[in-house]
Amino acid sequence: MKPIALHDVRKSYGAIPVIHGVDIDIEPGEFAVLVGPSGCGKSTLLRMLAGLESVTGGEIVIGDSVVNNALPKERDIAMVFQNYALYPHMTVAENMGFSLRLARADKAESRAKVEAAAEILGLGHLLDRYPRHLSGGQRQRVAMGRAIVRAPSVFLFDEPLSNLDAKLRVKMRTEIKELHQKLKTTVVYVTHDQIEAMTMADKIIVLDGGHVSQIGSPLELYNQPQNSFVASFIGSPSMNLFPAKTEAGGTARLEDGQAVSLPQAVASGRDILFGIRPEHLLQDVSTPRIHIRVAVVEPTGAETLISAHLGETDALAALRGHANLSSGDQLGLSFDDAHVHLFDAESGLRIG
Repeated sequence: MKPIALHDVRKSYGAIPVIHGVDIDIEPGEFAVLVGPSGCGKSTLLRMLAGLESVTGGEIVIGDSVVNNALPKERDIAMVFQNYALYPHMTVAENMGFSLRLARADKAESRAKVEAAAEILGLGHLLDRYPRHLSGGQRQRVAMGRAIVRAPSVFLFDEPLSNLDAKLRVKMRTEIKELHQKLKTTVVYVTHDQIEAMTMADKIIVLDGGHVSQIGSPLELYNQPQNSFVASFIGSPSMNLFPAKTEAGGTARLEDGQAVSLPQAVASGRDILFGIRPEHLLQDVSTPRIHIRVAVVEPTGAETLISAHLGETDALAALRGHANLSSGDQLGLSFDDAHVHLFDAESGLRIG
């Protein structure tokens, strides 16, 4: 296990900067997830860690060594790619042991390492098959096995589950997390799927436009987003962010004229975003705090997802069980002040 540190890391392609002075610390044995929308720079950061992209500025440290100019093979890392990158003419065993063969390792020792990795990944009965005879999930396990046999200090995963169907993605993310708990190796994992990030990570690094928006545990980011971007990105379905203007007396006026009380003092006349997660909204016909206009009702069994409008702003409510509602209905909702998040409308930064 080795720690990883990025100090003021920058990357430009010609005159175009794509990574803007990133600082990240990852502890030994930590499962860190880089997450963000397409084009935010997460894969570029991972490729710089791997040595597949050069660093324009700053330092990348793995263990005690600055590795800016080190070759990929000198960094004690193993990378699992999105497209598996298996050799089609080699068997599973040959693919998994290829790096050991390049290193001219003892054949018996190599076979033992391959078999041990195959046992961990449930691939023992597939060692003589070729990639074309495997399912997507099996190919992903082979790619992981190829990394395991090298016994690296750091695993890098570049959106490894994006080619799998939804059900298999759920299964594979559990397997990757279990694998990490067994091997206790430092992991840096890239995904655009915030559900993957929330369920797998010890630490999440949220990227936006080449900048770090927030770093923290999954629950820290869910409960205390530091800006409106993180608030809207982390959590599924996304947090509601209603434009409002604060008034005297601890209230704010929503864009459709409704008044809501604020959980904390904010200066009057300030433009804010009033944030509340869909799962924290409760149907309330007696003492509602806000009303929304129902657009679409989506029953999922355990809950009913309501897509609606508050003025010109889209609104979402995730209600427990069945909700007898139709398009066009006015829906009264209540919520606990403890679940309200306030953000400055201009900067997006958290208030309080």
